[in-house]
Amino acid sequence: MNEAVICRSVVKNFGTGENEVKVLRGVDFDVHYGEMTFLVGPSGCGKTTLLSVIAGLLNATAGDLRVLGTDLAHLRNGKAVEFRRKNLGFVFQQFNLLPALTAAENAAIPLLAAGWNRRKAVDKAVTILEDLGLGHRVAAKPNQLSGGQQQRVAFARALIHEPRLVVCDEPTSALDADTGHHVMDLLRRIAVRPDRAVLVVTHDSRIFPFADRIAHMNDGLITNIEKNNEGELEHVA
Repeated sequence: MNEAVICRSVVKNFGTGENEVKVLRGVDFDVHYGEMTFLVGPSGCGKTTLLSVIAGLLNATAGDLRVLGTDLAHLRNGKAVEFRRKNLGFVFQQFNLLPALTAAENAAIPLLAAGWNRRKAVDKAVTILEDLGLGHRVAAKPNQLSGGQQQRVAFARALIHEPRLVVCDEPTSALDADTGHHVMDLLRRIAVRPDRAVLVVTHDSRIFPFADRIAHMNDGLITNIEKNNEGELEHVA
């Protein structure tokens, strides 16, 4: 099976009765291993909600959802948290770096949360940051880093525990065009591999060429899927 994520008729509603809001209206969507998939569409169309459901941060109201071969609806009593900790890496829109920690300490957080020895966790973080061109800034605090440097720390934190699914919410929204292209190039180089899938929610059309597939979303549904074939986008669904 080449699908890291399989969504079939996924529904997500908020509220009840007259106050019920239907955000996802029966989504069919796959994310493939070895690819970077973009989820795009206008504000309010349901992109972040779908990302949150796939990541296990929200429960689907109805439908079938399998992530890395696991039915998230059946995970109970902390097992969902454990599943996310082991298998998912997150890159947030606002980076969410802890201001009191160094770049290396921020990147090491997933390993520290998993019970790693602090020295070993920070040493591994330093190695990844060096690969990302931040070897000279591992001791810097977030307020001493540029936006692009903070983004690379966020990438390191998302990848340090070798997750099988990396999810990114607007990873270039705070970056200029050149820096955005640079960090997406880095993300492709270090994150896209045969045993991992990368899912990116974005409004930034400047980075569309980095996608293997682009899923267009509108009004709670996937409306069109394009595949990047040597720089040419082809409709596939």
